[in-house]
Amino acid sequence: MKAVQYREIGAAPEVVTVPDPEPGPGQVLLKVTAAGVCHSDIAVMSRPADTFPYALPLTLGHEGAGTVEALGEGVTGIAEGDRVAVYGPQGCGRCAKCAEGKENYCLRAAELGIFPPGLGAPGAMAEYLLVDDARFLLPLDGLDPVTSVPLTDAGLTPYHAIKRSLPKLVAGTTAVVIGTGGLGHVAIQLLRALTPSRVVALDVSEEKLALAREVGAHEAVLSDEHAPGRVRELTGGLGAQAVFDFVGTQATVTTAGAVAAVEGDVAIVGIGGGALPVGIGTTAFDVEVTAPYWGSRGELDEVLALARAGAVAVRVETYGIDEAPLAYERLHAGKVNGRAVILPHG
Repeated sequence: MKAVQYREIGAAPEVVTVPDPEPGPGQVLLKVTAAGVCHSDIAVMSRPADTFPYALPLTLGHEGAGTVEALGEGVTGIAEGDRVAVYGPQGCGRCAKCAEGKENYCLRAAELGIFPPGLGAPGAMAEYLLVDDARFLLPLDGLDPVTSVPLTDAGLTPYHAIKRSLPKLVAGTTAVVIGTGGLGHVAIQLLRALTPSRVVALDVSEEKLALAREVGAHEAVLSDEHAPGRVRELTGGLGAQAVFDFVGTQATVTTAGAVAAVEGDVAIVGIGGGALPVGIGTTAFDVEVTAPYWGSRGELDEVLALARAGAVAVRVETYGIDEAPLAYERLHAGKVNGRAVILPHG
């Protein structure tokens, strides 16, 4: 089968031919319909050899959706032909966090060598994907796999970050979204669907700000040195009750801290390496700073339900598997408006 792999430190991903996988006991083989392209992949491929965390070659793709092709011995609760989405942050299934469905916070994954598809384990950017357990597969139930596959990360991750701040996002409040690309444009829709808050979007690209307005942002502000002052103006000097940074560079994290209101939330979701100091005088009083990661299986089910209800839709542009390296080039150059999706079977 064809697969998109990162094969050499510092090199571009390649389309290669690898053996077709076969399901063993308890495993499920998917014929992949769609696989999302994510900035996290670029971040991984940008790491030097001395800090690279995975074995090479690595088949990319941590957002996957497909059709059940074959079942390994002992698999129940799922059938060949089922159309499913893949829950990515797979854990041990037995620790205290996994028992809550929070496999994104599995306490033993590192110890046991368990990695998400595309982030250590073979990913979905291939014609077929082997899934270790049927519990990682959620039914699409009528959703288009191409437009819904980004929901497994670009939907789930912002939903998980936003959900913890919902009690603060009451009428009359403001939520700020920094970075309105793949995850950010979904976050704006989630905030509009789940809260009465005014949504202010920040980005460095006028094209991304236009997308932010299209999907529901009340205000769209250029993310530069004037952005904190502009947000303060829009909020009557009070700041935002919740700030969601989907970039995570030091510049954007600093902006996030500068616009957070007293008792506000700052969620640093992007992996740009920025950090926000916490202490008296560094932010407004009692600001909570978190670094959430992906989301639970139950939350993915909730995100898919929101999509079925028409509350959220991902803007996608599609590529064949042979065009995957081009998709990564465009993403790295900031030319993808929304989310890029690879179609391994055309």
